[in-house]
Amino acid sequence: MQIFRCELTLLENTFFSSREVGNFYQTEPVIGNYALCYALGLAVSAYHNQGEIHYAEHLGALNQAGIYLTPAQIIGAPRFKLEQFNAMPDSYWYAMGNNALITKPDGWDTDQNGSSWYLVERSTGTRKKIGTSNRPQIGRIKMLGIGNRACFYLLSANPVPRLPSYIRLGKWNSKASLKVEPVSFTSIEGAQKKVEPLLNPVDLLAVTQLHTFDLISIHPAPLVRNVVATGSFYQLGDQAKTLLPTNMHFGVEEIHRGR
Repeated sequence: MQIFRCELTLLENTFFSSREVGNFYQTEPVIGNYALCYALGLAVSAYHNQGEIHYAEHLGALNQAGIYLTPAQIIGAPRFKLEQFNAMPDSYWYAMGNNALITKPDGWDTDQNGSSWYLVERSTGTRKKIGTSNRPQIGRIKMLGIGNRACFYLLSANPVPRLPSYIRLGKWNSKASLKVEPVSFTSIEGAQKKVEPLLNPVDLLAVTQLHTFDLISIHPAPLVRNVVATGSFYQLGDQAKTLLPTNMHFGVEEIHRGR
């Protein structure tokens, strides 16, 4: 078994839609371990996707390879950037439809029939229905600011491929730098142990008993921090004697079972 401490530094504002309250889109100060797998290139998604979810296939392959990543938590107090956005069109004429903004290009008129809108070509009378678009038009975005640092751990039973020095994260593919260093460890058993790193509870073995924790409710799986647990652990050789539960694996079958 090898364990690596990985540290990210955000070089651009980074946005994950962790929580949506009305037209306020918030980023929690965490980075899920499933997102990290794709950002690091350990799991690769298809360029074109029709909405299918392939966690079982992609992350299941990492389970077979003996590779696991913990979620990343911000080091110190997180810094946020708050911005407003307005996606309303700048054209002279527009209308608000049912989940659609209606504009008309040159040479076309519009026609409304109930909740449906159509574009009508003036020269031929050709009608085209305007499709709906589930996109926010106005709102505020709370994102992680430049300079935030985040820590996560990579555990592998086998040699791991070379990791990139820079990766892209979040909805906007924001740039972040990555530093990776191996850490020594010993295996211990214990009761009521404090686990500082952020954990994904669906990735833990059933023998790891969680007594107390703070829950972060995000998709696709909730995360926990400030955990007090009983079980077997890796005690890292750092100054803080950090503990990590042993035998963590991507519990994608639990996510699919809960859908």
